[in-house]
Amino acid sequence: MKWIMRIIGILVLIAVLFVGSILLLPADRIAKIATDQLGRITGRTVSVSGDVSMTFWPVLGVRASGLEVGNASWAKDGAMLSAAQAAIGVDATALLRGQIKITNIEATSPTIRLESRKDGRASWQFTDGGGNAQIETESAAAKTPLAITIERLVITDATLIYDAEGADLLSYDGVDLSLDWPDPQGAVGITAAMRPAGERVNLDATIERFASFLDGEVQPVDLDLSTTGGTAQLVGRASLQGAVAGKVALSATDTGGFLAALGLGGVDLPQGLGRQLGLRANLTLTPDRRLALRDMTADLGGNNLAGAADLVLNGTPQINAQLNAGALDLRILTAPAQGGASTAGGAAQSGGPAGWPRDTIDASGLAAFNGAIALRADSVDLGALKLGATRTLLSNDRSRMVFELREVAAYGGQFAGEFVMNNRNGLSVGGKLNAKAVQMQPLLSDLADLTRFKGQGDAEVSFLGVGQSVDAIMRSLSGQGAINVGRGSIDGIDLDNLLGSFDVAGGTTVFDALRATFTMQNGVLLNDDLTMVLPNFDATGAGQINLGAQTLDYTVTPKALRVNNDRGLAVPVRIYGPWADPKIKPDLQAVIDLNFNEEKDRAEERVKQKVEQKLQEELGLTRQEGQSVEDAVKDRVEQQLKKELFKIFD
Repeated sequence: MKWIMRIIGILVLIAVLFVGSILLLPADRIAKIATDQLGRITGRTVSVSGDVSMTFWPVLGVRASGLEVGNASWAKDGAMLSAAQAAIGVDATALLRGQIKITNIEATSPTIRLESRKDGRASWQFTDGGGNAQIETESAAAKTPLAITIERLVITDATLIYDAEGADLLSYDGVDLSLDWPDPQGAVGITAAMRPAGERVNLDATIERFASFLDGEVQPVDLDLSTTGGTAQLVGRASLQGAVAGKVALSATDTGGFLAALGLGGVDLPQGLGRQLGLRANLTLTPDRRLALRDMTADLGGNNLAGAADLVLNGTPQINAQLNAGALDLRILTAPAQGGASTAGGAAQSGGPAGWPRDTIDASGLAAFNGAIALRADSVDLGALKLGATRTLLSNDRSRMVFELREVAAYGGQFAGEFVMNNRNGLSVGGKLNAKAVQMQPLLSDLADLTRFKGQGDAEVSFLGVGQSVDAIMRSLSGQGAINVGRGSIDGIDLDNLLGSFDVAGGTTVFDALRATFTMQNGVLLNDDLTMVLPNFDATGAGQINLGAQTLDYTVTPKALRVNNDRGLAVPVRIYGPWADPKIKPDLQAVIDLNFNEEKDRAEERVKQKVEQKLQEELGLTRQEGQSVEDAVKDRVEQQLKKELFKIFD
């Protein structure tokens, strides 16, 4: 029992001596030892410029103000870490075993500058500056370098600056970081909050073999990120230089708000084209912010896509992608903006009851990205045009988007050409389209709200329109085109009945072929060479269609071939007024002029002969050969005057 009590007494004495030795050391001396040793471990200059105090509970440690850790010699700007307030806690038991086991580091309002270079250098990679990294006192002998570990790191209200060579400088204020690293050879748990653009962004991550990760090696990573408008998850591998690979899932109820919260503001995606987003893909990200997505599926808020994409995320996103879609709705690209200038129901604002909308078209989405997207879709709705199975290349360069139609099934036929939307200096639309074996009624109905014309045929058109509304674009259209239609019909007029009774009320004209060319200027379509072949007669046409005002003034002239002694019978019909309800009237004066010139001439000759005969009988005129009635009358009058004058001399 005595020996037991002696052993306990010795242990108590050792503990008292140990605690007493620590208590006898001044705080600034402990701080000097700590900063010198930290400098030896890191190879950097470490200094404390403010007050220093000891802490004994809940952990043994030092609290100091004005802590600064120097940067690498090749770094460009400032210290790697400078903190207004810092506290370091150590495990006293481990210290007795010759180990530096930091239980916690706390820093308030620090500025942390991290830099990396393409040759692999990183400012957070430290070297043993003295070769004898150890805690030293005045009487300490040389020892083996001491191992150093950090169990917990807490940073509050930090400014984090990251400069990776070849990429944009990243700077975040108001960063809160908590790092738990209980096993020096194991995983670390990280919880962080930052505000790149004012909104709080929360990050929870687990990184395996964190010591190797800090040395620049790629390690397994599990990450969850959440902020205003969306969340993102990553399960994969990453390095401290910014290289990432793995499976990613992104869910955003407001993609613009989500990207803005991450410091990628200025992106306002249209509805149905990413304003809400659900995305899953295999992701690869390089340190210079080049992103590759493979095996991608995306719900863009109504439109669904699958495929692969490569993006460059420095500045305006640069996209190159190959995508497959089902039914693709792109009406939003030509839809009126919310809160536009129109007044519902007002003719002056909306162009009249059947006029074009005057609401301002919001084409700002054209500035959301640059690049090229090869697209296959089951159908594409462009608002003015509705396409079936489509193979197209969509390219966008500084707000000029081009749909190159490589293989498009639509309106029962095939289309080729291109459709262009340009919003660089105000909105303009244009294109060149060729159509083969297309049903004309649905096409003309979608393009110009014309529903009376039916038939299948070929067409080609080039056009350009300028304006911030559909009405302005339609009133500015210019271009040219041609149409060639096989058997078809025109509702609202029966030309067969017209030739029989001049009745143009209702009915349908069936034709065997129709051909025409046209030009457009200031929204007015002009044509003067329409030819139409019908079962019993031919027809020609000329006139204009005002696309902007939705009116027409056009004359169709059908000609019956086997009447009027085989000279034919032509009955011009004028169609004019609003195209939704036009007036149709035959031109009777033109009917007479076109069909009865010979009869009119013969009738005039007969009347003239009767007049001459009557004059001859009454005046006793005798015409000489080649002499007109007027000349004969004149001669007769002269003779009578001479005879009366000669009587004066009798």
